[in-house]
Amino acid sequence: MKKKFKAMVLSCIDPRFQPLVYNYLKMKKLNGKYSAFTIAGSAIGVTHNKFKKWHSVFIENLSTTIKLHKIEKLIVINHTDCGAAKIANGNKRFDSLIEENIHKSSFIEIKRKIKKKFPKIKLDLNLLSLNNKIKKFK
Repeated sequence: MKKKFKAMVLSCIDPRFQPLVYNYLKMKKLNGKYSAFTIAGSAIGVTHNKFKKWHSVFIENLSTTIKLHKIEKLIVINHTDCGAAKIANGNKRFDSLIEENIHKSSFIEIKRKIKKKFPKIKLDLNLLSLNNKIKKFK
């Protein structure tokens, strides 16, 4: 495969966010230029211990798209009102601040994992809300 693609997009399975993710990537002029990995919770699903069995599958897919598509960036799009965040939180009190902290923790962990295993890959960490607002994380 000769064509070099821009990125892999890690996003959630939640049907409410599919059009929002698509429109965000279209606005970034990425249509047809990324591979996709869609899993419950996005970064939460590939970093939190409640979903440990999924972690290696994501890493293997990322490794494959790096080899096949020559991507240089991982775009992570988590979203608010996330069911996986609720599962990760357990049966404890849950509100928007707790949820944001779960997302932040998932971003910190995915950043750590990616920088260790794929040091050349750039990261773009995003939290998307139902009203289509994007919050960037470093």
